[in-house]
Order: sequence, then structure tokens, then C-alpha cells
Amino acid sequence: MNVFSVAERARYLHLSALSLAEGMRSGGFRSCFRGRGMDVDGVREYAAGDDIRSIDWNVMARTGKPHVKMYREERDLTVYLVVDDSLSMASAWKGLTKKNKALECAALLAFAAERNTSPVGLISFDRDTGRVFAPKTGRKHIMTVLSDLERRVCSLSGSALSQTLSLSLGVLKNRSLVIVISDFRIAGYEDSLAALARRHDVLAVRLVSPVDFFLPNAGLCPFRDPETGFETAYPTASPSFAQQWEMDAKESVQRWKTTCLKRGALPLVLSVEDDAFTALSSFFKNNPSSLYRDAGLR
Repeated sequence: MNVFSVAERARYLHLSALSLAEGMRSGGFRSCFRGRGMDVDGVREYAAGDDIRSIDWNVMARTGKPHVKMYREERDLTVYLVVDDSLSMASAWKGLTKKNKALECAALLAFAAERNTSPVGLISFDRDTGRVFAPKTGRKHIMTVLSDLERRVCSLSGSALSQTLSLSLGVLKNRSLVIVISDFRIAGYEDSLAALARRHDVLAVRLVSPVDFFLPNAGLCPFRDPETGFETAYPTASPSFAQQWEMDAKESVQRWKTTCLKRGALPLVLSVEDDAFTALSSFFKNNPSSLYRDAGLR
């Protein structure tokens, strides 16, 4: 997805961004993060979709109309994107790569933040942490951020996810909405994710591909892990192997979801075949607190 095609599709993006913007600043999504010691920063009239737990009953008694408490992040919501650009993100399925899907997600979220007049920051990573863009407002800044992300070319194995999350914690001074976009094909980031989620609202977007779950029948096929360099061969023609591959992949995703929730981050799984706007819009509009209940954590 070329960033300049994003600009050319501005009319579509403005409509999409408006819907995302509304979900990012209110509704069930924001209610999942409230109650963690954040300061109340005013009230506004109740709107459809607001969490009834945020109703200020004293104001309602005085005015005769329901009002909800506004928390500080609703007025000054900084959106910070942490985007994976490691080698595993370049793997393709029918021409669809995780990197292109990550760029599409980043563009939609950045333009949605612009609709909210929210500062947008970004940091990308592969084996090393890339350029850090401090949160700022304005279309020119957003296009600079997205252009840098698009131009990055990774040629080295490895993923500095943990280091990048720790660096983000140092960059962000005020509570922010941090959105991590990655395939999470790396270990050892859990403590850094938990530390980030203690101070910020964290949404973890895991990008997946059909090949993660279903391998084509190619006989005894050699494979190489682009992150670790590990090489092996798999019997892709074996039905038992195909069944085990699918089961392991699904269990891995479920474990990742539970890990995120235990560390205080909300998880979202997004396939390269999915429409990014539809998936993100649905996630922001619905109440993700059910994720905690389904995982038995609340």
C-alpha cells in the first residue's frame, strides 16, 4: 500500500477516519481503561454508546440531563504507533504482506487521530529500533511519519520488540493510546509490554496470514525462520502434519491473547485478507471488556 495512494484516497479515508475517531475517544473501548487512577477532567452530555458507569449523577441531578465524566485522555489523547518492520513482516500470501497491512492500519489510525486533533507519534523496529517520531499534530507530520515507515527496507534478521516497547515508555511523558502492530513472532517482550500498559492504554494488533494456519501441499518443503535463521523441512503433504500445524497456530494465537490481557493490553487479531478499516472500526465500537471475561481474568 503506497502512502501516496493513501493521500489520493483522502475522501475515503476521511469517512473511515471519522468512524474510527469516534470509537477511539468514547464508547466501550475507552471504558476498558478507565478506573486506573486517571483524573476526571470535566463532564459532557451523555451520548449513545457511552458507559453508564461514567455517568455523573450529581450533575444529572442538577441539570435534569445525563452527563458522563470526561477523563483526561478524552481531551488530550496522544496516539503512539509501534510498528513492526522485521523480515517476517515481508512474507507474502497471494501478494498480501503483513508489512502492507501494517502500513494500512497505521495510516487509518493516524488519520483518525488527526480527526480528533490528537498528536500522533511513531516508532518502527526490525532488528534495531528505527527512527523515533515524537507525537505531533498536523497532516504534514502524519505524511512524514507514514512515508518513513513505507520507505524502510529490512535486510537483517531479528526483532527488537522488547527494546522498542521499553524505549516508547521513556518517550511518552503523558498517558497515551499506544497501538503495537506486529506479527509478534518473537519472545521475551512480555515484561516490557506489561510496564508500558501500566502507564498507558495499549492495544496490541497481531497480524496473521492464512499460511500461518494452512500450508499448501508442496511435499517435503524447506523452511527458514527469518527472525532466528533456524532452518528445517516440513512434510506439508502429510494430513497429520497439516492438522498439527493448524492446531499449534491457533493455540499460539490464543496464548498470545491471554498474555496480552494478563499484561494489561487489549489484543486484536487481524489477517492480511481482512479489511483493516472494518476490523478496527468494529473493535473500537464494540466493548472489548468481554475479552477479559472470556479469558476468565475479570
